[in-house]
Amino acid sequence: MTWKKLVFITLLISSFGFSAFYAAKSVQEKEPLILNAIMQFLEVYHFEPMAIDDSFSNKAFDNYLKSIDGRKRFLTQDEVNQLSQYKDLLDDQAKAESFEFFDKSVIIIDESRARAQKIYNEIIAEGIDIKSPGTIELDGEKLSYAKNEEELKNYWRKLLKYDLVNRLEDKISGQEKRIKLEKEKEESGEADPDAKKDPLKTEEELKDDALEAMDKSYKNWFSTLDKDRRSDKFARYMNAMTHLFDPHSDYYSPKEKEDFDIRMGGKLEGIGARLSPQDEYTKVVSIIPGGPAWKGKELGVDDLITAVKQEDGDPLDITGWRLDDVVQKIRGDKGTTVVLTVKKPDGTIVDVAIVRDVVNIDDAFARSVIMDIPNVAENVGYISLPKFYSSFEKEDGNSCAEDIKKEIEKLNAHDVNAMILDLRSNGGGSLKDVVDMSGLFIKSGPIVQVKPRGKDAYLYEDEDPQVHYSGPLVVMVNQFSASASEILAAALQDYDRAVIVGSNSTFGKGTVQRFVDLDRFYRDQENLNLGNLKITMQKFFRVNGGSTQLKGVTPDIILPNNYHYIETGEKDYDYAMEWSEIEPVEYSQDIYKITNKEMLAKQSAERVAQNEDFSLILENAKRLKDNKDLTEYPIGYDDYTAYVDAKEKEAEKFKNLFDDKVEGLIIKNLDIDSTYINFDESRVERNKEWIEALEKDIYIEEVMHIINDMIDSHDKLAAVKEK
Repeated sequence: MTWKKLVFITLLISSFGFSAFYAAKSVQEKEPLILNAIMQFLEVYHFEPMAIDDSFSNKAFDNYLKSIDGRKRFLTQDEVNQLSQYKDLLDDQAKAESFEFFDKSVIIIDESRARAQKIYNEIIAEGIDIKSPGTIELDGEKLSYAKNEEELKNYWRKLLKYDLVNRLEDKISGQEKRIKLEKEKEESGEADPDAKKDPLKTEEELKDDALEAMDKSYKNWFSTLDKDRRSDKFARYMNAMTHLFDPHSDYYSPKEKEDFDIRMGGKLEGIGARLSPQDEYTKVVSIIPGGPAWKGKELGVDDLITAVKQEDGDPLDITGWRLDDVVQKIRGDKGTTVVLTVKKPDGTIVDVAIVRDVVNIDDAFARSVIMDIPNVAENVGYISLPKFYSSFEKEDGNSCAEDIKKEIEKLNAHDVNAMILDLRSNGGGSLKDVVDMSGLFIKSGPIVQVKPRGKDAYLYEDEDPQVHYSGPLVVMVNQFSASASEILAAALQDYDRAVIVGSNSTFGKGTVQRFVDLDRFYRDQENLNLGNLKITMQKFFRVNGGSTQLKGVTPDIILPNNYHYIETGEKDYDYAMEWSEIEPVEYSQDIYKITNKEMLAKQSAERVAQNEDFSLILENAKRLKDNKDLTEYPIGYDDYTAYVDAKEKEAEKFKNLFDDKVEGLIIKNLDIDSTYINFDESRVERNKEWIEALEKDIYIEEVMHIINDMIDSHDKLAAVKEK
């Protein structure tokens, strides 16, 4: 049975008479206030509220267990059984503001972590035999909880053995690479005879080093677990409930909200990435255009960070750490290097070295060049938009829509034959800007429908009758193009104004979130400092009535990439809101109508099938999918090194896949931009890096061929009409 809206609204207006009873003196005393406010706000404001019943309770219970022990390293089945007695009662306890289950879980969690530390110390004292064969399953969802402490200890033996052979293999292969490099320098005459060399180590010495580094890492990890506050556990408990509504509804403690505001405000952890907790991991939510991670192109959205290594230290296992503690390890002085061990969406584990730097914000802004491939497509305008930024993010106050308009005007001055708008990996942003930007390519009309809960959708329309570009247009997207990017792509696709080119689909985030200060619920209490609830209140719908939620936007022309066989984006989240549709609205345009998308797709598919690079990409995508599905690994040293060698040999074929320049592709900066680019050496260098990356982009090569097909078919159609 859910709370009644009328009761809630009445109480909210008059304030709760009983709230004075909860004059919060400590964090723990605030918990009933927080729980009550969260559940009430979700009931009244969430786009799709849930019934708070036994089904809800069961799901929340499973979510909470996953958040506290997703890899099944702490709890035994007996302890899970103790907690399972409450599996059907979490809904009742939430309504009664009871924390009987949560209190019991805190005790069991703390005791199980202390036991794990004791087990760890015992195993280290016993010694680890790395030679004996065996395997370990690392996917928590495929594991069962240990039946007893002895079985748990056996699993820890496997975990530590896997960790040790992993570290030892890394140290041995690192020394082998060093020997090879020194030999190459000697043979080429580049070696410095006076250079001081570290002595080579035996395998046993390297094993001791690996064991010492592992021990240091685990001791730091257990120390961090000891500092896990009740408030941290409480936040996980709350989010076990909020995430049942949808993955974007979150409770933020006051400290977490402060950290969120810092991250959104541009202080971006020293590497230019936004992070969030996911179960026991730290997840990369977005890569900030212009930042060190963006430039390196190795760290990606949805990567899970498992360890952090300073340039002069050993890796620290950060699974289970609080986000703010992880951030402190990743942050650092400009010019220093941090090495992140990450688990990719395909399941592979890689080390990503990033040189910390200040985020170069101008790299995130719109910019353009002229592209030519002789005898294919010439004088084509290309505009890159890494994010939808608003006026407050830029010193001169311009929004991204205004900046795109300026780039279009600059390209129009060159009388370009076509334009490319690149929204790949653009995570979205300002709704107003995406409406204004879409309107640059049509006279006027609806762009997107936004539907609040229980009300009719309302339209965001382009009301400017001026058309700023009326020629052939391609919009490039990929699986990380989200939110505002999807709105623009969907609108121009529905209007048949542009050809959308990209991966299987865009991200699929078609919902709108708002922050609600939980203190608002208790109007007669001051400075409670309860935190905030980020809550999904609205949903986006296309002008054709379909949602961008979950399904995203399916491009008119699909080009394979490394994620071709892997589900990414919104559909990869637990409890993601479903796709739905509403009534379409009237829309039309007669500026430049694309009526032959099927033919364009067919011609592109024929080229892609004959392209060796795209064939390699598909082959690599299949390899990555197989790696993702593989979750059981060898732990005997010989078997493990053979496994690593085999995987490295498999990957070797694809190592230089995007290293070659596209044959015939010529890219030129606009003359009008030369003063800005040449203002200082850093801008010159960043522009050079950007151009060089574009010159190797085989997706742009195919888009140039698509533009050639568009112009050719459009000209033929015009000739037929004239006859």
